[in-house]
Amino acid sequence: MAEFAVRKILLQIEEIRHEGGPVAEPPPVRGAIYAICANPFAGRYVPDLQFAMETLKPLALDLTDRLVAALGGRTGIDAYGKGAIVGEAGESEHGALWHVAGGYGMRERLGECRAIVPSAMKVAGMGATLDIPLGHLNAAYVRSRFDVITVTCPDGPRSHEVLFALAMARGGRVHSRMGGLEIDQVKGEDGLR
Repeated sequence: MAEFAVRKILLQIEEIRHEGGPVAEPPPVRGAIYAICANPFAGRYVPDLQFAMETLKPLALDLTDRLVAALGGRTGIDAYGKGAIVGEAGESEHGALWHVAGGYGMRERLGECRAIVPSAMKVAGMGATLDIPLGHLNAAYVRSRFDVITVTCPDGPRSHEVLFALAMARGGRVHSRMGGLEIDQVKGEDGLR
């Protein structure tokens, strides 16, 4: 069994009132939560990593619960994303472990989610930034929910650590006006529209 001992958990919430246009009421809110964990695979090549995805599911559920609570509850959360930064002694596949676990945690707690969970990962040093893409929970073509939240940890991930992140939003870009599928047009049948 792989051990991803958590060193710390960080949470950020952003309330976007305006970007030079009218003040939004209510303002869109987006948040991210991430854990800095030991990377049990750092510094060596391990041929089979898939078993570790199951190990990460409890962490994903915990982070999801914390983020949903910080956003004021499940109501209105309509976008999500996930990501990972692997410390320098690791490899991108160690971040890919989060694809199933992170997606599982959010889908388990948010309920029906048909659209793919957007994701980003990379190998980088301490203080690196990660732009986590956001997309609508049920309809990938809702342009107003194409967004990003940036996370960074000044003292992580260290070389033998990995940062596992989840992101959610309530509302789209504050002054979205690029057309496309609107919220009231979402059917939520196929994850696209």
